[in-house]
Amino acid sequence: MASGGGTGVDPQPRPFVELDRDAWAALGAATEQPLTAEEIEKVRSLGDELDLDEVQQVYLPLSRLLSMYAESASDLHRAQEEFLRLRQPPRTPFVIGLAGSVAVGKSTTARVLQQMLAHWPQHPSVALVTTDGFLYPNAELERRGLLGRKGFPETYDRRALLRFVMDIKSGKDEVEAPTYSHLVYDVVPDERVVVASPDIVIIEGLNVLQPARVRADGRTGLAISDFFDFSVYVDAATADIRGWYVDRFLRLRETAFRNPASYFTRYGSLTEQEAVAEANRIWDSVNGPNLKQNVQPTRSRATLVLRKAADHSVRFVRLRKL
Repeated sequence: MASGGGTGVDPQPRPFVELDRDAWAALGAATEQPLTAEEIEKVRSLGDELDLDEVQQVYLPLSRLLSMYAESASDLHRAQEEFLRLRQPPRTPFVIGLAGSVAVGKSTTARVLQQMLAHWPQHPSVALVTTDGFLYPNAELERRGLLGRKGFPETYDRRALLRFVMDIKSGKDEVEAPTYSHLVYDVVPDERVVVASPDIVIIEGLNVLQPARVRADGRTGLAISDFFDFSVYVDAATADIRGWYVDRFLRLRETAFRNPASYFTRYGSLTEQEAVAEANRIWDSVNGPNLKQNVQPTRSRATLVLRKAADHSVRFVRLRKL
């Protein structure tokens, strides 16, 4: 599983290196942990397992690696601008794409990385944007007959998302993104997230690593991943992810689903057996097929893959070589 067990010796050259948890954790052993237990609790998603050990052993080395990439990209950018003799070059944020299935814990990963990267003095401003805001509103999805496929690539306003990422990489001082409410299960009208001159931007979503589509005339357009400087895929066995989804559904049944304002308030009164059956039905009809058809195939496009075990802990890391 690990290439040379972290010794740097790989008997069979490959375009990536794999490190097991112990070898990966050793890379951050000499680095001070910037987050407290209270800060970790704030960023943890419902049902996701995350503690100080996980942050120390997995996300601390990752944040240091990302920091190194961001610094190197900044140095290269300045050198290129000098070579091209451009005056007052625009600020260009380092953009990280973060993908993975529903219920795999990618939202927690994104928030932890945002907090940890902001502790490095070289890039104190780190923005996090989820692609949920770029979903078409429910009314539009219903008009197109796509409400039951929410989360599939065709349910996003991909042009708007591409414009957003291009504006970020163009160095615009302020870029706006729409917001999404998981409570009402819809885009919030006239509410925007403003991304103002960040050093790093994390873009998190199911399909952020999708390749460009082939147009009707045979030409290939641009994909948002074309503008990523680094990408992370949070991975796990499909059976484990399905189990985590059902567990999360049961927890939501006891909490958010009982909020009268929730889109899913009808699920709040289900018995446990009924809730398990409904969660499995949704997985089999929506999340499972989307994972198999659209999300998992993008895993190989990621710069780095975090592979989780059944207990949610990251067991090994695969990094594409430079």
